[in-house]
Amino acid sequence: MLITRTPFRISFFGGGTDFKEYYDEFGGSVLSTSIDKYCYSTVRYLPPFFNYKSQLTYSKIERFCDADEVNHPLVRNALKFIPTDRVQISYDADLPACSGIGSSSSFAVGLLQSLHAIHGEYPDKMTLANEAIYLERELCNEAGGVQDQVIAAFGGFNRIDFYEDKTEVNPLITSERRLRSLQENLMLIFTGFTHFSGEVAEEQRSRIKLNIPCLHEMKSMVDIAEKTVLDGDFDDFGRLLNHTWGLKKTLSKIITTDEIEDIYSKALKNGAVGGKLLGAGGGGFMLLYVPKEKQPSVRNALPDLKFIPFAFEKTGTQIMYEHND
Repeated sequence: MLITRTPFRISFFGGGTDFKEYYDEFGGSVLSTSIDKYCYSTVRYLPPFFNYKSQLTYSKIERFCDADEVNHPLVRNALKFIPTDRVQISYDADLPACSGIGSSSSFAVGLLQSLHAIHGEYPDKMTLANEAIYLERELCNEAGGVQDQVIAAFGGFNRIDFYEDKTEVNPLITSERRLRSLQENLMLIFTGFTHFSGEVAEEQRSRIKLNIPCLHEMKSMVDIAEKTVLDGDFDDFGRLLNHTWGLKKTLSKIITTDEIEDIYSKALKNGAVGGKLLGAGGGGFMLLYVPKEKQPSVRNALPDLKFIPFAFEKTGTQIMYEHND
């Protein structure tokens, strides 16, 4: 039996420039961090006592004899990519799927790590990230960027640069105290409704040529935001979030909704400096930068929403338990 733990992520700046259609030509950059909220993949060999060979448990239970019978596209293609017979796979998570925290990519990274390990293989983090990208973007043919898989595999607070032929992961070299100070001024809110990110990502991908000037500006903000973190200018970090949210909303007509705008407006009126919706858009989690002394006012202004405590993490995907049956 194997249990892997893979973190979810918060992407601060540069989202959209990690689409292959953009970074192959211009190069892409994001500033992001993994957080201490995880998904867990449990994989074990299934004894041969049933009228099915394998089982998958998530929000549903699927029992099957061949990978082609699996409804879940990511698992179906993962089992074809790393053929594994008579296996039981279970998925659990700290946060809901389809909510902007990179859950699908985290599951892809953790599942691939588990399937490799059950065969006695232990690929490095970049290999896991690249395989997860291939699994989601090529085998599953899902639209989207490539930052989530890299963040989930590596963990940490990083600047990640994407090029046609390589990806560079550069951890921000600063004190734990400074990162903790930034973290203490951030609030994570669940808006109360989830979304299917593929629809938003597909429209965003179709508009990349139209959005190139905006994407250039969003990429340039990674440099500025990185400097604000290193210099400790955290209120400027919040103002940059507000600016990038304004830019992000122009990338697609379905990134935001009236309900999301109402939540954001109330947060700003009660002390938030800036913020943004996480992930492709349409719902899910919202990140806010709110000075600590003003956070109670924001909570009081949004009494029906869930505020999720979190911390930055730096381990990335890990095998937490391994036992040879």
